[in-house]
Amino acid sequence: MTEMMTTDVRAIMDRTPFDVSAVADLREVLNRDPSRYRTLRDAVGTIRDREKKEPSGNPEAHLRLGVGEVLLGRYAAGLDQLRRAGDLGMALYFQGLAYENLQKYQEAADAFAQSAKLGYDAKNSELRRAGALRRLGKVDESNGRFEQGAAKIAEAKKILHGLEKSVGSSAEFHFQQGAVLAAEGELELAAAELEKALSLDRDHNGALFELAYINDLYGNDDAAVDFYKRCTERPPVPLAAWINLGVLYEDEMKFRDAEQCYRHVLEYDPNHPRARLFVKDCQASKGMYYDEEAEKGYTVLKQLLEIPVTDFELSVRSRNCLRKMNIRTLGDLTRTTEAALLASKNFGETSLAEIKEMMRSKGVRLGMALEGAERGGPNGAGDHRAEPAQEVSPEMQAMLSKPISELSLSVRARKCMSKLNLQTVGDLAKRSGDDLLECKNFGVTSLNEVRDKLAALGLKLKND
Repeated sequence: MTEMMTTDVRAIMDRTPFDVSAVADLREVLNRDPSRYRTLRDAVGTIRDREKKEPSGNPEAHLRLGVGEVLLGRYAAGLDQLRRAGDLGMALYFQGLAYENLQKYQEAADAFAQSAKLGYDAKNSELRRAGALRRLGKVDESNGRFEQGAAKIAEAKKILHGLEKSVGSSAEFHFQQGAVLAAEGELELAAAELEKALSLDRDHNGALFELAYINDLYGNDDAAVDFYKRCTERPPVPLAAWINLGVLYEDEMKFRDAEQCYRHVLEYDPNHPRARLFVKDCQASKGMYYDEEAEKGYTVLKQLLEIPVTDFELSVRSRNCLRKMNIRTLGDLTRTTEAALLASKNFGETSLAEIKEMMRSKGVRLGMALEGAERGGPNGAGDHRAEPAQEVSPEMQAMLSKPISELSLSVRARKCMSKLNLQTVGDLAKRSGDDLLECKNFGVTSLNEVRDKLAALGLKLKND
């Protein structure tokens, strides 16, 4: 039986022509038994060695190697081979997959568009192009380019609408539809579409990843870990799945498991900046001081702030407004102001009073998490006098307005930024080192990291 499995994979990789049916058979074999990926790895190595010794000059050899490398999750190596295969539809399709996993979404969209034009699995290529455009739109929005981002997401929706009649019952369609809904904040509708995708293909990596991410947002850590683990069981694995699973393990103080996740990323991309940084962060965390009493207090507060707002008896209008503002938990409300709620359409004084009364009953209040910045400390101590206004050049203003995400901070540092509701580089520069050190799990290593990142921009923390 083992010999037949080995023969299947090697025979398919050596099949001539290496075409659509060969790749379909290869994927079916791999999906039936993920252990055959080991045989694929050996087969790819054999073909690579053969080409080194006696280069055939045949584009199909590069195509075989490129497809094999991408299926194994070695995206950079796969791209190198696929570019040498020429303008073949299959080569461009797998280039799109590689670019997508390397988070180069514009290149992915272009590759899938070319693949569709050349007739390689045209409908699936278009579905994939919709996914690349949707991701590109989210990148634009996260960088403040809201109009450009909305336009790309709208284009993705238009592609899906055009394909609904022909492929609307496929797992890939339901995945892409669910991912667009998630990008628009309709997480419950998105989850329903993603579940449909998994009912048709229980191992669909994209659907598993998106459901993991949605559960992560809702604070359902156990479910998120389960989905991420399933996502990593069958190559090719999205590198972001390893990263996000590592972050969740760090939340559980499982630093060795987290480090192993980041090292998986480094196996495929040794220069991955976040993975390299997070490995160092895990290593530093293993020796961190553990205060049991402080941990107990933090756990109680954390559990309180993670209660979903849907658990409270709020009016339909209040619940709808909170959902549209992406306010999911009690903790989200402590990072929100009265003015921000009242600015939401259809949210009035009655809804505000209802929210405030509910929060008062739990011993928390609106804006509570933001008060450290205003008062100079978590207990309200500090100078209430406003700082004198200073002239700031347009260049410096642009620098201070950059989102903190552009600093590529480690997970621990990023969580501190989130807890303090710091959105921009300017917000961070207004805080002192002591402010940051008050955050759980934020130590001197993370503080030095933040200082180094700011110093590279010519900035520093308050009082430094």
